[in-house]
Amino acid sequence: MNHLSLRGLDKELARRIRELARREHVSLSKAALLLMRRGLGESAPSSVVGDALDRFIGRWSDADEKRLLAGIASCEAVDEAFVGE
Repeated sequence: MNHLSLRGLDKELARRIRELARREHVSLSKAALLLMRRGLGESAPSSVVGDALDRFIGRWSDADEKRLLAGIASCEAVDEAFVGE
């Protein structure tokens, strides 16, 4: 697969790419690719599901996500007693 590094993104463009990535639940790279495809008049690859299944499986609210992350925060902690073993 080809790689491309982009430089010189202004703050507004970077913000809008992050916003799209957050809205579509994709990485920044995928969001940038999506924008480039749209700019060229192409559709997204068919392998992208996006939010097409949300009406069947639902979507978490921001509050639900915060509660989950708070609930598993202790699982993210590193037990210093085991570091370096």
